[in-house]
Amino acid sequence: MHGEVTRLLQNVETHQTGAADALWTLVYDELQRLARRAMADERNAHTLQPTALVNEAWLKLVQPEGDPGWEGRAHFFRTAARAMRHILVDHARARGRRKRGGDAQRVDLDVDRSTPAPITPDLDLIALDDALAGLGEMDEELARLVELRFFAGLSIADTARVLGRSTATVERSWRVARAWLRRAMDGEVTP
Repeated sequence: MHGEVTRLLQNVETHQTGAADALWTLVYDELQRLARRAMADERNAHTLQPTALVNEAWLKLVQPEGDPGWEGRAHFFRTAARAMRHILVDHARARGRRKRGGDAQRVDLDVDRSTPAPITPDLDLIALDDALAGLGEMDEELARLVELRFFAGLSIADTARVLGRSTATVERSWRVARAWLRRAMDGEVTP
């Protein structure tokens, strides 16, 4: 499947007829898994459903006017996780959530290294997005790591595979990213 996804991504980039439909069929289940993970801890009355999240992300991924320049399957799913992140943040902003404070509560970014990072209903997605943007300006790979852990729900081992790094390197980077995000979300550093 990995090679087939890469081949179809190349065909989509060259606008071959039917390539986007074939890619959709091949990656839909994995995108659904990512969306369910991203939505798992959202509030019960959330108006956005995983299927809608997948559909919105797909539209961002295969925009005909864009040239995504995918580097393969891993890059595609990193891009999908980023698109889902942006959709969820935009949705939170549209709900009129206050940018900082309000009913948002502190989020513990310390999680078991072998399991995916949790997205909890208390998480202030807007504050996280602002902090993540600042982290991305400082270190783009750290920001990608956070996206993969929080929004794609990948474990340390899976994140290491996607980024092409060792698990030890990803664990160290994860500690750095969590500490920086915690300080940014607490207002100790400017994102």
